[in-house]
Amino acid sequence: MEHLNRRVRDDLAKIQFASGNWCIPHQHDGKDVLDVAIIGGGQGGLATCFGLRRRGVTNTCIFDMAPQGAEGPWVTFARMITLRTPKHVTGPDLGIPSLTPQSWYEAKYGEEAWRKLDKISRQDWQDYLDWLRDVLDLPVKNEHRLADIAWEDGLLKLTFACAGGAEHVVWARRVVLATGIEGGGAWHVPDFITSVLPKSRYAHTCEQIDFEALRGKRIGVLGAGASAFDNAATALEHGAASVDLCLRRKQIPTVNPYRWMENAGFLSYLSDLPDILRWRFMRRIYDLNQPPPQDTFWRCRKHPNFAFHPGTPWLSVREENGAVVVTTPHGEMTFDFLIIGTGFVIDLAQRPELARVASRIALWRDRFEAPTDEQSTLLGSHPYLSRSFQFQPLEKDDPLAPMLACIYNFTFSAMPSMGLSGASISGMRFGVEKLTTCIGRSLFVQDGALHLQSLLDYDVDELTSFDPPEQA
Repeated sequence: MEHLNRRVRDDLAKIQFASGNWCIPHQHDGKDVLDVAIIGGGQGGLATCFGLRRRGVTNTCIFDMAPQGAEGPWVTFARMITLRTPKHVTGPDLGIPSLTPQSWYEAKYGEEAWRKLDKISRQDWQDYLDWLRDVLDLPVKNEHRLADIAWEDGLLKLTFACAGGAEHVVWARRVVLATGIEGGGAWHVPDFITSVLPKSRYAHTCEQIDFEALRGKRIGVLGAGASAFDNAATALEHGAASVDLCLRRKQIPTVNPYRWMENAGFLSYLSDLPDILRWRFMRRIYDLNQPPPQDTFWRCRKHPNFAFHPGTPWLSVREENGAVVVTTPHGEMTFDFLIIGTGFVIDLAQRPELARVASRIALWRDRFEAPTDEQSTLLGSHPYLSRSFQFQPLEKDDPLAPMLACIYNFTFSAMPSMGLSGASISGMRFGVEKLTTCIGRSLFVQDGALHLQSLLDYDVDELTSFDPPEQA
């Protein structure tokens, strides 16, 4: 691995032209101000920090609420065996060959192992991200949960809750929210479940689940997405007596729109389309939904005690005789434990860090009126971002509009506005390129007069001699 590390350093040295820090230092009450604070130390946050560095924006720091090595879902609540993306898809490397997953994998396991590999395991992906962080020496502060964003003196005041209950205040000129899928709202469990059952009877797929405790139990799974199947398979592999997966749709989704989206045109330029076209793209993508990969489906189907039930929404639940009874249009089903794979809701009001401003952020439903036959409550709930990933004010004359312009939304909720970006490996390279370009432009333009003064003050002679050099 040290050989690869040297190759990385050599590659970066060869392309370091003009990538030195050019930002003018700022202070607030004698404290240094970050040019960019990045919230989230997973793949999107790491790639953003690296991308900013390549553009000469180096006064940055990444903050993540998890301990080191547990950022993102890969070794916490993700339960797939491998990534769902093809092994050749690149992302956090930002186009540097020595930083690609393939280079890392070959250095660790050998070229033959890469040739035989189908998809990268989630554990290896986390190891790859950990290596990326180390080899690039990216600045990350773990166990820092962003609790509040305030606006003072034209700067963002970030308050973090840290380990042991301590608070840490950081000042920044710009903030990037790279908090993944849940960064746009919250994981969702239907009210008809939470209002009736004790928490000991169910868990969302995003939670830690003691699958060993489910051995010999009857498990009901709600949802048709890949994570629902991943959790069903994990329960089966831990010896569940039976697993019944129920979905509202009459058929399990089979077409994966992500494979279509993996072209440079869509990944680069969706945000430049008119609203009506972006809306239609997203309606189609969201309507198709993402199916379970073939190997994930067979991971469940090979167990004789697994069954799936299309066209079987859950209408109500109740506890009865020490079990959970689920009512469906086709009758009642009895389980010992429920696993809820109903995804998440896009609702900025549920994000504590946005409590001050959530009600003042423009959503798609505020800026775009869809044709009568093309309505979508889901799409309408997403934030309507600028072409630079920034939140926009609901009211044009909102005094906090300058604050919103300093917050860049690089989460899954950016998708209708910007397409695949920080919450997707497929779109990361293209999204980071656009995001970091926009942030760098914003910082330079804001300090344009100061940069001009720097030029006016520049007085370093390049021509230092008028006499020919002495001949040896």
